[in-house]
Amino acid sequence: MDAKQWSAGEARRRIRSGKWTGPTAGLAIAHAQANLVAVPREHAYDFLLFCQRNPRPCPLLEVLDAGKVEPDCARGADLRTDLPRYRIFRDGRLDAEPEDLEAAWRDDLVSFLIGCSFSFEAPLLAAGLEVRHLSEGRNVPMYRTARETRSAGPFRGPLVVSMRPFARTEVARAVEITSRYPRVHGGPVQVGEPGALGIADLARPDYGDAVTVKPGEVPLFWACGVTPQAALVAARLPFAVTHAPGHMLVTDLPCSGPFPGDLA
Repeated sequence: MDAKQWSAGEARRRIRSGKWTGPTAGLAIAHAQANLVAVPREHAYDFLLFCQRNPRPCPLLEVLDAGKVEPDCARGADLRTDLPRYRIFRDGRLDAEPEDLEAAWRDDLVSFLIGCSFSFEAPLLAAGLEVRHLSEGRNVPMYRTARETRSAGPFRGPLVVSMRPFARTEVARAVEITSRYPRVHGGPVQVGEPGALGIADLARPDYGDAVTVKPGEVPLFWACGVTPQAALVAARLPFAVTHAPGHMLVTDLPCSGPFPGDLA
């Protein structure tokens, strides 16, 4: 079966068994995806406050109790094994990128699941819009910007954005569609002017892969859930774990919502 059509459970099983090891863009596209950040309990309140102060890059889908590894939004999942690749930070430095967290996991870790813009790509495709990194088989390009987040405790740093190019005639439609999904970053934070975000070269993303931007196309930039990784570097926590950029948790939630906390 085409990976786009997998159920969320099938996608997680393939990842857990090592049969899927790459980025999750385009995987089980009917289901919302989530970024992962897990920090020791003593730093959890400050990180929660950071997310509340920066809702565009950090829209919370779920916060798990310390040590818990099965989220409500992905029944039967295990946060230690069901993402294709992770990052381990020690004292603010990237220490490792393992394929699972079974050896590194700690029972004092509070896990935060943050909405991911991969979740609104299915509606874009359904509207007949090309999502360039999917068509080129690449990870989405992500850039650190000159725009600062609002700090909370030790957490601070630049906004990180993802980029998708569209023809000028498609920009309004892309903005309209993605703005319907505020729990997975919503509409773009900038349209057409990378320099306004301090991005000098679209061909050199800080995370992910460069994609083709055709003549006349307009780059659109969305707030990105990799933003907390820059904040973790600034915070210099003794220990923290995240997803590797582009390697998400596939949840049971439908891309169209409703998401936890949405009004009925």
